[in-house]
Amino acid sequence: MFYDQAKIYVKGGDGGNGMVAFRREKYVPEGGPSGGDGGKGGNVIITTDPGLKTLVDFKYKRHYKADRGEHGQSKNCHGKSAGDLIIKVPLGTIVKDADTDEILADLVAEEQSYSVVKGGRGGRGNTRFTSAQNRVPTLAENGEPGEEKWVQLELKLLADVGLVGFPNAGKSTLIGRISAAKPKIGDYPFTTITPNLGVVSVGEGNSFVVADIPGLIEGAHTGVGLGHEFLRHVERTRLLLHIVDIAGTEGRDPVDDINIINSELQKYDERLAKRPQLLVANKIDVPGTEENIAKVQAAFPEQQLYAISAATGQGVDQLINEVAKLLETLVEEEPVIEEEEVRHVAFTDAPERFTIDVEDGVYIVSGKEIERHFAMTNFDNEASVRRFQNIIKVMGIEDALREAGAKEGDVVRIKDLEFDLID
Repeated sequence: MFYDQAKIYVKGGDGGNGMVAFRREKYVPEGGPSGGDGGKGGNVIITTDPGLKTLVDFKYKRHYKADRGEHGQSKNCHGKSAGDLIIKVPLGTIVKDADTDEILADLVAEEQSYSVVKGGRGGRGNTRFTSAQNRVPTLAENGEPGEEKWVQLELKLLADVGLVGFPNAGKSTLIGRISAAKPKIGDYPFTTITPNLGVVSVGEGNSFVVADIPGLIEGAHTGVGLGHEFLRHVERTRLLLHIVDIAGTEGRDPVDDINIINSELQKYDERLAKRPQLLVANKIDVPGTEENIAKVQAAFPEQQLYAISAATGQGVDQLINEVAKLLETLVEEEPVIEEEEVRHVAFTDAPERFTIDVEDGVYIVSGKEIERHFAMTNFDNEASVRRFQNIIKVMGIEDALREAGAKEGDVVRIKDLEFDLID
């Protein structure tokens, strides 16, 4: 089975905790602080691997968490930073934020990488808090939590040539003849339910990749049939081969088929309408196709029609040679993220440091900065608690609570910590 979409959870490693320690040396009765810093947590990095062709591995494993940094030690020994967690994906993978649908990265080159979440920094040991006023600090920080998020992975095939057309037009038969690919072929609609890739060799050192895109039907741009599941793969190709059943074996009109497919491509993405396209009349081995060939040529006089039989091989070599020549003239554009595809979040002012909400009489304080300080505070250490209280005051949270209507004795909550407001 071909997997071209996956949703995974990624989390950077937490930073290691700083340590509270003091020198204990002979003849040094009051040794100074010697607690080391914690190590940094590992990042989660997504990188391309040319050997991968699908996202099937993510069906069996959806959670990825980098290692945390080591804790600080005594004698000013700092904890070791954790290594990065590498997630390998096929070329052509797009990484999106699953919550906002924002495109984070478009990975199209070999060994291209994107750091999707960062690990937390290590907590500072008590040595870092030494000052003229406090020569014997008894507090240290916990490690900062690593970033976390759900991301959506989408794979778009990277092929030079894409085969498009109605189901049963003969695309799978053609790719099976011109390449080493072994697609499933049958005499019923939607035999191909997954894209097939084939490498076509045209002389020594000259080859190109062909993608057999599953059959499209009217309404595909809205998701009808296999619609959106596979139209995305057409976007990567430099050249389209429009395969039409010239024999009309299922009672359809070849001219109508061509118009419908072209309309679906344009409605899905207007850029596809401008993509170079060769018109290929297949199944000329069926008796009585001459009339339909003439009809198609009359309807599309500006396009050269290549008449072939994928089943017998008639006309296939000429078509392949023409495709190879045309690809040499087409500039291989570097795939980029279009401006309109990216959702940019712009701040006219600096984001708020914290917010206050009231639920059932409880004043809830939240915000990235205060929650980071909360996570890095060791509440089992009295000195650390006092420092956190001072942070609340310096950030202006106490004044903001008063302005929000909080009075002495009211309950305030930060994450899972609840306390009474006092003067």
